Amino acid sequence: MTENYKIIGSFIKDMSSETPDAPTYIFVRDKISKYRLNIDINSRAVKDGIIEVNTIIKFSDQPEILKKAHFEITYTSIVKVDEKVSDKKEMEKIILCDVPNKIYPDLERIFLNLLTDSGYPGIKFEKKVDFTELYKQRAN
Repeated sequence: MTENYKIIGSFIKDMSSETPDAPTYIFVRDKISKYRLNIDINSRAVKDGIIEVNTIIKFSDQPEILKKAHFEITYTSIVKVDEKVSDKKEMEKIILCDVPNKIYPDLERIFLNLLTDSGYPGIKFEKKVDFTELYKQRAN
């Protein structure tokens, strides 16, 4: 099956690592295994057939915890969609499923490097994010 889109560029739009002080670092270092990965995707049309797809990853603790660090990255993909794509559902699948599945290995590598470089080495995500499955769940 031929793809009905092409990623013509990807870049880090925004990246943040916030650990406010040394006591927080020590606390977070010991509790980071309890942090949760959250993903959001949004998009906007740039011009005819070109879409900006932003995949946002946040790695954070529960809101009520006072001593916490915050890690976030917005990874932007510039996508050229085939002019034959006119169905809204097909466009939605490209944005929410196909593009994120394709860019996720690079995004995960960059994000894990951010965590390591922020003083939290050795973090691994237990399972890979399956955007196809998430898309199917959303459709139901």
